[in-house]
Amino acid sequence: QVQLVESGGGLVQAGGSLRLSCAHSGRPFSNYNMGWFRQAPGKEREFVAAITWSGSSTYYADSVKGRFTISRDNAKNTAYLQMNSLRPEDTAVYYCAARFGMAQADVLVTTSGYDFWGQGTQVTVSS
Repeated sequence: QVQLVESGGGLVQAGGSLRLSCAHSGRPFSNYNMGWFRQAPGKEREFVAAITWSGSSTYYADSVKGRFTISRDNAKNTAYLQMNSLRPEDTAVYYCAARFGMAQADVLVTTSGYDFWGQGTQVTVSS
């Protein structure tokens, strides 16, 4: 079983930055693709970013391209989401997710493509 714990959320003004972390434990981190999703009140959970198990490929939602960066540190068993130029519409609960083994982009951008989920961390961007 894999456990995922997000941290780094908070309240920030528009234009500011936050870095989210996702600590992975239970099974070898390097075997898992990692994704970030978010869910705003009254909306469905949506894809934000993903990184493959090797770190060789990354994928982003159009709404965050150029502002957010996903990365991973396999030595620390942690995935990150650096969020810059934050906007009020980025306000949501952010979740990290893990999927074992090789996967194509069309799988990694969907909620159904992941095996394990964290509890989420709240990000609030004030205008």
